[in-house]
Amino acid sequence: VFYNVLVILWGALVRASGSGAGCGNRWPLCNGQVIPVSPGFHTIIEFAHRQMTVGSTLIVVALLVFAFRATVKGHAARWFAIASMVLLLNEAFLGALLVKLGYVTGNQSAGRMVLLSIHLSNTLLLVAALTLTARFLATGLRWAGLDRAPGFGWAVAGLAATIGVGVSGSMAALGDTLFPAASLRGAYVQDFGAGAPLLLRLRLVHPASALLAALFVIWLIGRSRQADPHRLPEQEPGRTFLARLVVLLLVLQFVLGIADVLLLAPAWMQLVHLLGADLYWVALVLLAAETVWPDAAIAAAPQPVTATAA
Repeated sequence: VFYNVLVILWGALVRASGSGAGCGNRWPLCNGQVIPVSPGFHTIIEFAHRQMTVGSTLIVVALLVFAFRATVKGHAARWFAIASMVLLLNEAFLGALLVKLGYVTGNQSAGRMVLLSIHLSNTLLLVAALTLTARFLATGLRWAGLDRAPGFGWAVAGLAATIGVGVSGSMAALGDTLFPAASLRGAYVQDFGAGAPLLLRLRLVHPASALLAALFVIWLIGRSRQADPHRLPEQEPGRTFLARLVVLLLVLQFVLGIADVLLLAPAWMQLVHLLGADLYWVALVLLAAETVWPDAAIAAAPQPVTATAA
């Protein structure tokens, strides 16, 4: 999970540093070479990101194999491990498509915004799938019936809204990179000017969507505090810790967002804000899983994990 968070941060560095075309429009080769000779700064940044993606592929393949060897048929961890593998392959495909279509560096087209939004949504789903794989490997919970758990629909809707916050944040960061402002007043003029490009107008969607998604967190924490006969007393400290962690990270995100605006979104601040967003996303997914599927926190579940492969 956290290795993939590192890959995400490096991908943001590729965008923030304008290194998206560091390997040209060649993929999987870098400027026509397997290993670039005498690479420049932008090539090093882009090539390193591609190699990190290769490492991520090897790790997820190993996780998939382990999940099948360590669990029984129908185990929930198997399904999420499969989803992780599919989402990772789609991640590589979308990344390659961005490069091949030239949706990098200074490209301001609507096509780039659409594809980048899909790319980031896929990234967040991948992190969620990896997080749930790790969580369910510690239990004997099976896939059957998970979608019928009370509150499942609300949890999915809330997490989807949070993905929307992430996508709008990515658009805001892209706008900050392509249209840097010299002052807060200049940024205001950019956003509300008559000829402002769509990308700048979308920057206002991010804080608004963040406030709406925060309502889901309030619902989730309230739900996690409700009495549930399926929960054991020993589960409560872990769930309480997760709820407090989610609130802390949410407040931190608002603070970082305000700081990002006041500092005129320097690259380093964008990376710190993104790291906070990724940690918040992982904690939120875990809290949703603990709340909707309380048995997921029981290490000794009724149907124990075995080393039998189906």
